[in-house]
Amino acid sequence: MTALNSATALVSGASSGIGEATAHALAREGADVALLARREEQLESIAVDLRTEYGVEATSVPANVRESVEVEAAVEATVDRLGGLDVVVANAGVGRGSDVATMSDEEYEAMQETNVDGTFYLTRAALPHLTDSGGNLVVVGSFAGKFPRSFNPVYAATKWWARGFAHSVAAQVGDEGVGVSVINPSEVRTEFMSEEGQPFEERFEPGEVTEPAEVADAIAYAAGKEGSSIHEMDLFRRDKYSDSGL
Repeated sequence: MTALNSATALVSGASSGIGEATAHALAREGADVALLARREEQLESIAVDLRTEYGVEATSVPANVRESVEVEAAVEATVDRLGGLDVVVANAGVGRGSDVATMSDEEYEAMQETNVDGTFYLTRAALPHLTDSGGNLVVVGSFAGKFPRSFNPVYAATKWWARGFAHSVAAQVGDEGVGVSVINPSEVRTEFMSEEGQPFEERFEPGEVTEPAEVADAIAYAAGKEGSSIHEMDLFRRDKYSDSGL
């Protein structure tokens, strides 16, 4: 691929938070963007914003990442509408429940199917196109995927899986010219955990933890690499390793 200017990109979890911010970051650099999530109305509104603000092509490809057929259709729609695929950002993710002993099947399955299956389905569908373009896959991991997390081991495990999967895919397709990068944020002010009570965007004040735009900038940086890839990049709030931040 060339630089992000005139590249084509697909972002999952694009209806809010990190995904929405990433769509803006990529479009700002001149990329045409396809937006993947379940909330079609939000996607359409964001697509209008991208076209208006940056003069790029932007389209919505509504899909549930837990459904492989829908993901495959979204990828093919992206290629058909935008003329190819240079960048894929596997960002969709959810957190549910906490304590293993009391976690419901529904909470467990929501995290497994979104964070694990969704990342796999999107990667599998996109790799042939990224191989054709010599493009970049960017997987959004987490601080929780690098260190033990006492208050939600299942969520942490899904992010450990995502990181391990991404690095192993990088080993498999690197000689085919595909770059694979992992971006690990800690807490980000988004609607994450909104279904469990107080979302992070309400729990934390502006400036207290990482903002979606900061993560999006890191994703765009990795997505723009041509002859190399960012193995892994961590974005932690500045007090994360202090006594008060652990």
